[in-house]
Amino acid sequence: MTTTYANAALLLVSTFALVFSLGLQSQLVNNGHFVGAFINSLAIGTANLVLFKLAPTASGIEIACYLIGGPFGIVCSMTAYRWMRSRQTHFFTTKGGSNA
Repeated sequence: MTTTYANAALLLVSTFALVFSLGLQSQLVNNGHFVGAFINSLAIGTANLVLFKLAPTASGIEIACYLIGGPFGIVCSMTAYRWMRSRQTHFFTTKGGSNA
């Protein structure tokens, strides 16, 4: 039973991370932020590895956690992008290969 809850938690976190990263990736690529998109791709790959390992054998609570992570991930991603954009963080210092 403990393994089920641990797997459920991992599925929740990895789905959240994947959808968060994919939402952020969309914004970064569409706005030409090469460095941010490059770094963010590593997060996408990591979250996918966890999902590929755990999702095929998921049970009821694990499936529920998998489904819950996505909606929270995309909303948090949209909020984080707006916040980062307003602060002009490192993700936004290299656009189009120059400091524009």
